Amino acid sequence: MSGRKGSLGFACLGLSVLLSGCHQPVSRDVAATVNGRPITYAQLDRTLAAQLPNLDSKSNSDQAIQARLETLRVLIDGEILFQRAEKEGLLASDADVDAKFNEVKAPYTQEQFKKVLDAQKMTIPDLKGQIRRELSVQKLVNKEIGSHISISDADVSAFYEANKSGPAFNLAENKVHLAQILVTPTAGNTPGNLKNDKAQNDTQARNKIEGLAMRVRQGEDFGGIAQAYSEDPNSAPNGGDLGFVPESALNQANPELRKVILGMTPGQVSPVLHTTEGYRIIKLISKEPAGQRLLSDPRVQEEIRQGLFQGKEQVLRSAFYEVARSEAKVVNYYAQSVLQSRDKH
Repeated sequence: MSGRKGSLGFACLGLSVLLSGCHQPVSRDVAATVNGRPITYAQLDRTLAAQLPNLDSKSNSDQAIQARLETLRVLIDGEILFQRAEKEGLLASDADVDAKFNEVKAPYTQEQFKKVLDAQKMTIPDLKGQIRRELSVQKLVNKEIGSHISISDADVSAFYEANKSGPAFNLAENKVHLAQILVTPTAGNTPGNLKNDKAQNDTQARNKIEGLAMRVRQGEDFGGIAQAYSEDPNSAPNGGDLGFVPESALNQANPELRKVILGMTPGQVSPVLHTTEGYRIIKLISKEPAGQRLLSDPRVQEEIRQGLFQGKEQVLRSAFYEVARSEAKVVNYYAQSVLQSRDKH
């Protein structure tokens, strides 16, 4: 990987000299530090293998460097929030970690589970450590953000009145509201996802979808994963949301896919499904009968309330993350090494 070799203690450039001086890493294995705590290249490589299994880890192409920079930024943000959770006494308990670990492992045989971990260059302790971080950060977000959001009955009613004649509340026939993550084995297609990540063959597609399925089971946001990695250019930008699909349209679908969807309950996520287009994970958001959906229906109220809550949460979460970043001391040695290599060309 470029940036690990050669001097990482290069002369600092421009204003950075005046502001902070030169940063010398504790070790050449350190990609960044957050308040003095290291994030290693091994962690970065492991995360890249899990999130972008089709990336050539040895490549120094512009695309590969950009992927490393973006992934390292995510690791830095996660470390900032994890340290805040530590400081506030919000670390997930061993019991919580074990419960989530067992939930993640449940769909696999021991051999299958080992293959998934191997594909992502992870050990069981690595996975449990990741789960602890995610659960701890979620506890922090719930305390600092979720507990401060209130959606009133008036808010729900106003949204319904403004949208009741639209397709979300007035259905011409029985429909299911679906979201999906799609991975295709065909090389060369434009994926349409934020990571510009595309499987090039069946092996890559299977490894990728299994890794994404594990992340969904760990509790990561389905919509966020779909935006970043789904290879359906039509639904990926919307978090995989396919909207309300008429039941009649399911008659044209793969019989196994139709059977799985109709057998699911709202909120449920399917196992990995192999269809002619590739590999899918389906999330059933709701099942709705034909006709006008009424505000008196508790499901309608809850759907609106959740949508309004998520909108407010996203705004506050973005602001919270920015404040947390501004209060942390971060040194990104990999980014420095990228600039150093630029100066050599």
